[in-house]
Amino acid sequence: MAKAKKNLVIVESPAKAKTIGKYLGPTFTVRSSMGHIRDLPEKKLSVDVENNFTPEYKVIPSRKKLVSELLADAKKADAIYLASDLDREGEAIAWHLSQALEIPEEKTYRVTFNEITKDAIVEAFKHPSPINMAKVNAQQARRILDRIVGYQISPLLWKKITKGLSAGRVQSVAVRLIVDREKEIGAFKPQEYWKITADLTTDLSESPAEKKSFKALLHKQDDETIEVKNEQQAKDIVGELQIAVHVVSNIKKQTKRNNAPPPFTTSLLQQQASTRLQFSAKKTMLIAQQLYEGVDVGSEGSVGLITYMRTDSFHVSEQALTTARKYIVSAYGDNYLPEKPNMHASDKKGTQGAHEAVRPTSTDYAPEKVKDHLTKDQYKLYELIWNRFIASQMKPALYAVTEAEIGAGRYMLKARGRELLFDGHTVISGHDMDKDEQILPPLEQAQPLKLLELAPTQHFTQPPPRFSEASLVKTLEKMGIGRPSTYASIISTIQDRGYVKQEKRAFYATELGILVTEKLVDHFAKIMDVKFTSHMEDELDKIEDKKVEWIDVLRDFYGPFKADLERATGEMKSVKGAPEDSGQKCTVCGQPMVIRWGRHGKFLGCSAFPNCKTTLPLGETGEVLPPETTEQKCEKCGSAMVVKTGRHGKFLACSAYPNCKSTKSLAGDSVKSEPTDEKCEKCGSAMVIRISKKGRFMGCSAYPKCRNLKPLPTGVKCPKEGCDGDLIRRRSKKGGVFFGCSKYPDCDYITNELPDAASTPKEE
Repeated sequence: MAKAKKNLVIVESPAKAKTIGKYLGPTFTVRSSMGHIRDLPEKKLSVDVENNFTPEYKVIPSRKKLVSELLADAKKADAIYLASDLDREGEAIAWHLSQALEIPEEKTYRVTFNEITKDAIVEAFKHPSPINMAKVNAQQARRILDRIVGYQISPLLWKKITKGLSAGRVQSVAVRLIVDREKEIGAFKPQEYWKITADLTTDLSESPAEKKSFKALLHKQDDETIEVKNEQQAKDIVGELQIAVHVVSNIKKQTKRNNAPPPFTTSLLQQQASTRLQFSAKKTMLIAQQLYEGVDVGSEGSVGLITYMRTDSFHVSEQALTTARKYIVSAYGDNYLPEKPNMHASDKKGTQGAHEAVRPTSTDYAPEKVKDHLTKDQYKLYELIWNRFIASQMKPALYAVTEAEIGAGRYMLKARGRELLFDGHTVISGHDMDKDEQILPPLEQAQPLKLLELAPTQHFTQPPPRFSEASLVKTLEKMGIGRPSTYASIISTIQDRGYVKQEKRAFYATELGILVTEKLVDHFAKIMDVKFTSHMEDELDKIEDKKVEWIDVLRDFYGPFKADLERATGEMKSVKGAPEDSGQKCTVCGQPMVIRWGRHGKFLGCSAFPNCKTTLPLGETGEVLPPETTEQKCEKCGSAMVVKTGRHGKFLACSAYPNCKSTKSLAGDSVKSEPTDEKCEKCGSAMVIRISKKGRFMGCSAYPKCRNLKPLPTGVKCPKEGCDGDLIRRRSKKGGVFFGCSKYPDCDYITNELPDAASTPKEE
């Protein structure tokens, strides 16, 4: 009898391994690489720019033990299947695995799939392929480009501004968009204008019924634009309209279609999740990763609920179209099903356009059916994806639209009405109504109307709106800055660096962000040019399409960049000159306080530094910010505790400093905290998320009466077979952070990185 073949399958995350493992036979062993196992070492450039940009890859220190285990497994296997994601990042992970594990080419098989379902997995393993080196080289080029820019410009910023700053090929351009918008808003001068709205009715009786009235807006007459610029002009026009005869001068009626929206791409998913669910791009992608890799749905075990979530494409497979159409008929009836499947055209040229749109893997898993097995946020996102996909294959909504022009002396009023005739896809996607939307009464040409009321209202032109996460993602995509897989990390990075901040879901450029951007625009105009950034993305696409060589792209980039870097090193003016005296004295030693720059912007520091390290925060207009007081008392001296900011974030410090140097982590209701749905198991009060210098944690809102603390849940299930625990953030005795199972000591699973986030791409 022939010996059974031993097959090793390597994927990125334990969750993905768990889902795939149940579809493969006993001859397959599925292991997780926990994302990348090799990368460019962080402490140096790690790219030999003088020798064809040769990268120096090393096994990531936290992966050394894992690599040893995988190496042992690979030597025992007859065939090794590398099943990382199907994008460039996944291809690079597969290649690094083959190199680090020294897998012979004849034993190496690359498998890719767009969804983690039994049919897709079985089909993928029937048709393995070699590693796509064009994809790998495109990813290598991106990684090296980002490393060169980040590691050669950042030290210059440290020298000229302050330590800890960073620059990135893509992130800096994203910051520039927000900085430019900030400057537009600052330079904007509002202009006054007035709108005049008439309330009209077809009822000409002395006491017309208001319910039959409709609104019409002052408009153009004979192509002459009427600009009502002030109150007096508005009053004059109102006076003429009050005595004018109002007659329908033109009527236009038509039926308009509102076509079904396309299914989600990565960008559209992030935009809609931000707008409708108030999810950040990072949170959206983390939850989407969980839904893609597999969620335990009860007796069926782990099931991949959505297709691959990094895509530019609206394409949908024939099988998915067929099942969607059957579902529409069964759930909504034949009247909602178009004669042929809806095809949504895309003008995207990116390589990810070859993927499918983000959609449910099966119509068997309706949101309500799996709701009890999902977290609250997983359910919200899955329902959003489900509804969008089903709606994308439904008939258009139909509206009766009426546009009426109403003559009133030498002026003209316009009224527009819209009435829903057939809801079509809006039965799922929702009916978008304008706040001024109305249904007009039956109107005919030359029909006289009665004026009920005139309402002149004052308005002012508005500056361009600030970017939200949704509009920023939309702009990044439109301008070709980055790719879908990088949007979330771009947005997270520019906030983490202190270059922008979010307030009420809108982005504001910080003083530090403006300063750094101005320096980069002045000295690295090419890199900071949106068109050049988009051009580089096109070059990466060409590498993948085998139209250009990756070394040539790097060489063409580096020559001009090196010249700009050398010029900037000599010409960029430093802000580290003689510190500016603030006119204030240090409260500790009495020496003058001077204005300095740090990672978080300007601040006041004692001129006697380093002998005296007293600092004071400054506001955006240069004023000294008073300390944020709390209701807590110092346990040592009884003075009030105030909120201060250090290198690890905010913390509590005694207001009697330097006489009392007591500090503690943030806690208590007096400090801003983030509410959760969990209850304290000790007293029943709500648990809230707080931040200490060691990171985020959950604490009882009844503090200090109840001091119950617990690690912050990650929302990720323990991947160990048979365990129903959750992974939680822990800290070792040496201060290192890791993730362990909440069922410890019954389950001893630990990992250095959160599995579901393991394959999230990183941006310099």
